Formats: sequence, structure tokens, C-alpha cells
Amino acid sequence: MPTNDIVTLSRNTNQALGLGQYAVDFMSDAPGKRGDPASSVLEKTNLFHTDACLCGISAIALGTNAPNLLRREAMMYATPPSGSGSLAGVPWAKPGTTVRGGVPVFGSNVDVQVEKAIVANSNAVREWDSNGTNFGYSPERGHTAGEFGHNDFYPVALAAAQLRGRDGEFALRGMVLLDEIRGRLAEVFSLKSYKVDHVVHGAIGSAAAFGAMMGASAEQIESAIGMTVAHYIPFRAIRAGKQLSDSKGASAAISTEVAIMSVRRSMMGFMGPRDIFRNPEAIFRIFEGPGQMFQKVGSSKANTSKADESPFDLMLGRTGSDFAVMGMHFKLGLYEHQSAGALQGLINILNRRPQLLEDQSGDCISKIVVTAYEPAFGIIGDPAKRDPKTRQSADHSMLYLVCSMLRTALELKANGHKGSLTWKDLMLTPNHFTAKAIKDPLTRALMAKMTFAHGGEQYDSKYPDGIPTSMQITDEQGEVFDSGLVMYPGGHARNDKGPDKIDLKDVLNHKFTVLGGLATKEPGPLIARLSKLEKKSSAEIASLLDFPLVVSGVFDD
Repeated sequence: MPTNDIVTLSRNTNQALGLGQYAVDFMSDAPGKRGDPASSVLEKTNLFHTDACLCGISAIALGTNAPNLLRREAMMYATPPSGSGSLAGVPWAKPGTTVRGGVPVFGSNVDVQVEKAIVANSNAVREWDSNGTNFGYSPERGHTAGEFGHNDFYPVALAAAQLRGRDGEFALRGMVLLDEIRGRLAEVFSLKSYKVDHVVHGAIGSAAAFGAMMGASAEQIESAIGMTVAHYIPFRAIRAGKQLSDSKGASAAISTEVAIMSVRRSMMGFMGPRDIFRNPEAIFRIFEGPGQMFQKVGSSKANTSKADESPFDLMLGRTGSDFAVMGMHFKLGLYEHQSAGALQGLINILNRRPQLLEDQSGDCISKIVVTAYEPAFGIIGDPAKRDPKTRQSADHSMLYLVCSMLRTALELKANGHKGSLTWKDLMLTPNHFTAKAIKDPLTRALMAKMTFAHGGEQYDSKYPDGIPTSMQITDEQGEVFDSGLVMYPGGHARNDKGPDKIDLKDVLNHKFTVLGGLATKEPGPLIARLSKLEKKSSAEIASLLDFPLVVSGVFDD
């Protein structure tokens, strides 16, 4: 890609201000500055947006706790109805502009305070842990920090477009912008190495994108980023412990809520810390760069940064196809993405050796061994997760995920399924994570036969390029069936060739139909409503979330 299509924010500059200016330019109509992503970038972002929305809508419809609680909370902050027309003089709006007083939550036409709608919608999107993922990996740039991240933040860009009365092209461009900032930060700085939660990168991206879409200046965005980083840093305690809680799924949403509040305050005149990436007492410099106070665990890397630098250069796309979203991955069901290699390995073995499914009780299988890399082994191989008791722990248990998919295969075979088994056939859905399913005796019996091993440097060195995993299943006669090394399972951004290649759009359409069907009897119109944003008018964007949504039960009981 030509160099003029990349905006480089050097480590010896004020990168917070630079991010603000980059975001302002990206959302402007100024020739040579305006963001102009290629059609392939827009198409992929559209898919991630539809995926995220259907994850969130289905989670609300099935009565999951945190999304419905935050949705009810949002309703306590109602603003004048959107039907009364745009409101001038909202205290935090850019002078001289008119903005809508609030925006709705999923399945509503009641406008509420914007940060309350965003925290509710972003939490719903993340609740199933089934939306998009990135691993912070861009070797061609030498940026391979490998930080996690997820496509949790699209409600930010949609809300800004609704507030401004803008169309779907504007909303979609804002989504690309937000993903670009958080995705590129994930490539250059590993928050998890210091026990800081990965959602910080998304919060920074949210402040920049929302501010730019709302007409904030670069200086106001710098202030908001400074406040977000200085005042609101979540640690990975959010997602640690023997049994995980609502905080795991709500982490991105809560950090985004305070990022939006920071933008509002900055636009009203509050001045937050400047130049936060070079601030010697902010998280970036205390962990890396000049004057660092803490050494990264297991690192012997010498600090060569100069006295007034951040720990990294930041390279951001403006036009073309080289955007971070192109390296992000889809989940083909409900599972922690670190397990995708094992799930692909299971599908491969079962298709090569269908006799393993001949006994519905699983007695044809005597032993299952999965070997993978760090951080997968530490995150979803925690001994406490051998016995998950909550949905949030079950979807972070390698044993539970593999054996739930295997149980599904055994049941399909018993019910007469013919031919190969695919991701569509074996897709893990919310039904695999009910209280009853978590205790399923067959799943538990299969888990008792399974072990999870760390493959050491041979596997670790191949992540985050891929998801290096292998599986061996031993039958009752002692014969061992080996998946071989799986690197790019279905849904992975580099799953574009080889024996594991899938028809991604076909599998995603199935996923969309399954999740949409949990919220409505006819999911087709809902899927169409949420797709192809670039073709939607401002009126269609204004009412995008106004559709019937009934909470059918209390899923977590």
C-alpha cells in the first residue's frame, strides 16, 4: 500500500493528539484526509456488525442477566422522544450543531442517555462471547504484541450516527475507524502482559471515534483519551477466578461507557491529562519505555527508548484494504476463540474416522488429548475449569467446549445423520450452555476422558500467527487418531486455503439464522435490517434498533 495511505504516529510525538487528528480527518469529507476503506473492508465490517448485533439481540431475548439488567438501567435515563425532532443546545454538543437527545437500546424506540444505551448494547453484544476477535498480529509491520480484542464497540459508532442524524455510510466508516485504532494498539502493546484488561484499547478507540463523529476537536479527543487512561483502568481481575461472573462479559461495555462520558465532558470544556501515551506515570510508560517501574514477567528485553517517547510507533490506515479489521476472526458459534483449533481438529478427526461415533454413549472413545499453546493453556486450561458451574466458565473451558461438540456429534449420529460433519452441524449455541447442559452426564463423562497439555515452544512460537493446536483421540482398541497441527481453523482470518478452508459466508448465514431465530420466528428480516449499513439512509439508521424484542425467559436460572 502506498505510504501516503498510512498515517504514522511516531513514539516521539503526542500520539493522543495525533489519534484525535487522525480520527477527525477520517470522519471528515476533506479530500486526502477522509477515510476511504476498500469495499472488502466495508464488507467484512458489515459482517462483523451483523454478527455482533445478533449475538446481543439473542442474549437479551433469552433473558441473560447483565444485558437485561443494563437495558433496564438505561431506561431509567430516558431523554425526550426522538419523534419530537432534533434538539439544539445539548450541553456537550459542538456549538452550532443540532443533535438528537439520546439513542435507543436494542429492540426499543425510547431514547436514553447515549452512554447508557452504549453500555447496555455493548454488553449484550459481548455476553455470549461469540462475536469477532483479534490477536494483535501484523508481522509485515513488525507489530506482533498479540493483545486480544473483540468487536464489542459497534454500538458506539451507531449511536454517534443516530445522534447526528447521519446515514449508514457514516456509521460504517466510524466502525472501521474504531476497529482500526483498537486493532493497531493491540499489535503494539500487550496489556495482558501486565494484567491490564484488553478492553482499554477499545475504550481509547471508542473515545476517538465517538468524539470525531460528534464533531469534537483533536484537542478534545486527546483530553478524553487522557481521562479514559488516567481515571479508568480495568485489570484482568475482571475475568480471573475459579468461576467467572457478569464482569467478564461487561468489561468492554463498562470501559466504553466511561470513554463516552469522557468525550462528553471534554466537549463541555473539561481538560484531561495531555499526551497520555508519553506520560511517565500512565500505564504505557510505567510498564515499558523510559522510566518503566515494572518489568514484564519473563522478559529480558533491554529498554532502548529515549527519555521522552512512548513504547511504540502507531501506524493507521486511511484508504485501501490494509485495515486492522481484515486480520480479525469470526467465531463460528459460542466458544472462547483460543479453542477454535481444537474444535477444528475434532471435526477433522470425526470426518476421517466416523466409527468413533458408532456408540452413542461415547464408549468407542477411551482417551482425548488436546495440545496447544500459551496463552490458550492458561486461559481455558485452568484446572478449575475442569468443573465449570457457570456459563461464563463453561465457555472458557477447553474440556467443556470440545466435549460439548463431541456430544452433539454423537447425538446427530444416533439420530441418523449421514455424510460429513461441518461447523454448521456442530455449531455450539446457547443451548449448549444452559444450566442443564452444563451438567449433562454424557458431556461430563467425555470430559473425564480428556486432558489438555501445553505444547511448549513448538506451539507457542506459532501464536498469534495461528491457533496452533493438535488433538489425538484413542479408541477402545487403543488405536490413536491424530488431527495433525491445526493453525488456521474455520473463522480465522487466514483460513483461506488448505483442507480446513470453509465457506465462511455460508457458515455465518447459518449462525445468523440460529441466533436471530432465538429472538424472532422469522429471522430473515431482522438479519436484513442489520446488514449492508452503507446503503441505509439516515432515517433507516435512526430507527435501526426499533424492532420487536421479547424477553422469553431467564437463561441463567
